[in-house]
Amino acid sequence: MKPRLIVSRQMPAPVAERIRAEFDCPWPEGRDMTPDEVLHQVTTTQAEALLLTSHLKFDAGLIGRLPAHLRIAATCSVGFEHIDVAAARARALPVTNTPDVLTDCTADLTMLLILAACRRAHEYDAIMRAGWRRGYGLGEMLGLRVSGKRLGIVGLGRIGQAVARRARGFGMTVLYSNPRRLPAEIEQGATFFADLREMLPHCDILSLHARGGPTTAGLMNAETFALLPKGAVFVNASRGGLVDEEALIAALTSGHLFAAGLDVFHNEPAFDRRLAELPNTFLIPHMGSATIETRTAMGMRALDNIAAVLSGRPPIDPLWN
Repeated sequence: MKPRLIVSRQMPAPVAERIRAEFDCPWPEGRDMTPDEVLHQVTTTQAEALLLTSHLKFDAGLIGRLPAHLRIAATCSVGFEHIDVAAARARALPVTNTPDVLTDCTADLTMLLILAACRRAHEYDAIMRAGWRRGYGLGEMLGLRVSGKRLGIVGLGRIGQAVARRARGFGMTVLYSNPRRLPAEIEQGATFFADLREMLPHCDILSLHARGGPTTAGLMNAETFALLPKGAVFVNASRGGLVDEEALIAALTSGHLFAAGLDVFHNEPAFDRRLAELPNTFLIPHMGSATIETRTAMGMRALDNIAAVLSGRPPIDPLWN
């Protein structure tokens, strides 16, 4: 018999094909399951594995109610703020994520945010969709040149490093703030700042790539935005909780920030609509990994973790040991 698997959200077609081939899985038919629906499905089908995504709050309350026959929960995401890892460890339930496979696409999208924010892509697109019809003088609707700018990266992990590599292709100077300094072969000439506040005044563009959670909540606030040079550009493709959005809106409205490029928001999908009303924002609905190749690779990596555990092997990407 095939092992029983519950999937809390639809997957890309190649992932769905593998699921049908290798698992006994009642499909959720195109809609997200609620925690109660997940619990019901896991319990009634005697499922041994659960494949979820960040839409599902996998908290202590849900973990504590899961039946003992569930042997693994795999999230199809690199982030795991939606998972209570301590509760999973206490329950001795292996939980896994999908690191590495989304690094390049998220870094690509970060560069899109940087370019679009600096070059006023939202405003230019709006002009064209309204019909254009008048030329602009040499001093009108000017953006910022990206080449040669100083890029500050908060969190030089896998994605931060990939962004730095791309930025060097634009002749940008890379600065970074990290919990610890990295080896020279990883820095590749980037300048390290142990204190974020010391780095901010040197950043023409700031890009966030830090982990979410209580220790980084509100990392960018009125105080830290004020430390950026006037006319700086702010980009966030990491976690919405890193930003005090009231302070961000104030900095954009006052002109202290030239523009912002955002892929993540404090409340998703019910984000603060005031951000969409500002002309100097370029907004994306949390699509950092949203390519056919990457989303497929993420689903396959999650299934690899599930297959490993169900065959008696250790998980490939455990969130606790």
